[in-house]
Amino acid sequence: MSVLAYLIILFFVGLLVGALARLLLPGPDPMGLGLTALIGLFGTFSAGLFSWYVLKRHGVGIVLAVAFSMLLVWGFRHLRDAGQGRRTLGGGPRSR
Repeated sequence: MSVLAYLIILFFVGLLVGALARLLLPGPDPMGLGLTALIGLFGTFSAGLFSWYVLKRHGVGIVLAVAFSMLLVWGFRHLRDAGQGRRTLGGGPRSR
Protein backbone atom coordinates (compact mmCIF):
# COMPACT_ATOMS: atom_id res chain seq x y z
CA MET A 1 0.00 0.00 0.00
CA SER A 2 1.35 3.41 -0.87
CA VAL A 3 1.75 6.23 1.61
CA LEU A 4 -0.90 8.30 -0.16
CA ALA A 5 -3.47 5.50 0.11
CA TYR A 6 -2.61 5.07 3.80
CA LEU A 7 -3.11 8.80 4.45
CA ILE A 8 -6.44 8.77 2.61
CA ILE A 9 -7.63 5.81 4.71
CA LEU A 10 -6.49 7.59 7.90
CA PHE A 11 -8.41 10.71 6.88
CA PHE A 12 -11.63 8.77 6.37
CA VAL A 13 -11.24 6.83 9.64
CA GLY A 14 -10.69 10.11 11.48
CA LEU A 15 -13.66 11.64 9.70
CA LEU A 16 -15.90 8.72 10.69
CA VAL A 17 -14.82 8.76 14.35
CA GLY A 18 -15.00 12.58 14.56
CA ALA A 19 -18.44 12.64 12.95
CA LEU A 20 -19.74 10.05 15.41
CA ALA A 21 -18.32 12.07 18.31
CA ARG A 22 -19.97 15.26 17.06
CA LEU A 23 -23.25 13.43 16.48
CA LEU A 24 -23.34 11.94 19.99
CA LEU A 25 -22.45 15.22 21.74
CA PRO A 26 -25.42 17.60 21.43
CA GLY A 27 -24.85 21.24 20.63
CA PRO A 28 -23.55 23.41 17.81
CA ASP A 29 -20.18 22.60 16.29
CA PRO A 30 -19.12 25.06 13.59
CA MET A 31 -16.16 23.08 12.29
CA GLY A 32 -15.33 21.76 8.86
CA LEU A 33 -14.45 18.32 7.57
CA GLY A 34 -10.72 18.79 8.15
CA LEU A 35 -11.07 19.69 11.81
CA THR A 36 -13.59 16.88 12.31
CA ALA A 37 -11.10 14.41 10.83
CA LEU A 38 -8.27 15.79 12.98
CA ILE A 39 -10.33 15.48 16.14
CA GLY A 40 -11.22 11.91 15.17
CA LEU A 41 -7.55 11.06 14.51
CA PHE A 42 -6.31 12.60 17.76
CA GLY A 43 -9.12 10.90 19.69
CA THR A 44 -8.26 7.54 18.14
CA PHE A 45 -4.56 8.00 18.84
CA SER A 46 -5.11 9.01 22.47
CA ALA A 47 -7.55 6.11 22.94
CA GLY A 48 -4.89 3.77 21.58
CA LEU A 49 -2.32 5.10 24.03
CA PHE A 50 -4.79 4.77 26.89
CA SER A 51 -5.66 1.24 25.85
CA TRP A 52 -2.00 0.24 25.54
CA TYR A 53 -0.63 1.75 28.76
CA VAL A 54 -3.58 1.76 31.14
CA LEU A 55 -5.76 -1.15 30.08
CA LYS A 56 -2.82 -3.30 28.87
CA ARG A 57 -4.79 -4.21 25.74
CA HIS A 58 -3.53 -3.92 22.20
CA GLY A 59 -6.63 -2.73 20.41
CA VAL A 60 -8.45 0.56 20.53
CA GLY A 61 -12.04 -0.23 19.72
CA ILE A 62 -14.46 2.17 18.14
CA VAL A 63 -16.28 2.93 21.41
CA LEU A 64 -13.14 4.09 23.20
CA ALA A 65 -12.01 6.11 20.16
CA VAL A 66 -15.37 7.89 19.93
CA ALA A 67 -15.40 8.56 23.69
CA PHE A 68 -11.97 10.20 23.55
CA SER A 69 -13.02 12.17 20.47
CA MET A 70 -16.11 13.36 22.32
CA LEU A 71 -13.83 14.68 25.08
CA LEU A 72 -11.83 16.55 22.45
CA VAL A 73 -14.97 18.05 20.89
CA TRP A 74 -16.14 19.15 24.34
CA GLY A 75 -12.75 20.74 25.04
CA PHE A 76 -12.73 22.44 21.64
CA ARG A 77 -16.14 23.98 22.33
CA HIS A 78 -15.03 25.36 25.68
CA LEU A 79 -11.80 26.75 24.27
CA ARG A 80 -13.70 28.37 21.41
CA ASP A 81 -16.24 29.92 23.79
CA ALA A 82 -13.48 31.17 26.12
CA GLY A 83 -11.72 32.77 23.16
CA GLN A 84 -14.89 34.71 22.34
CA GLY A 85 -14.97 36.24 25.79
CA ARG A 86 -17.70 34.10 27.29
CA ARG A 87 -17.38 32.80 30.83
CA THR A 88 -17.74 29.06 30.47
CA LEU A 89 -16.01 27.31 33.34
CA GLY A 90 -15.93 29.38 36.41
CA GLY A 91 -17.03 32.06 38.68
CA GLY A 92 -15.63 35.51 38.73
CA PRO A 93 -17.42 38.73 39.50
CA ARG A 94 -20.85 39.08 38.02
CA SER A 95 -21.90 42.32 36.45
CA ARG A 96 -25.09 43.74 37.88
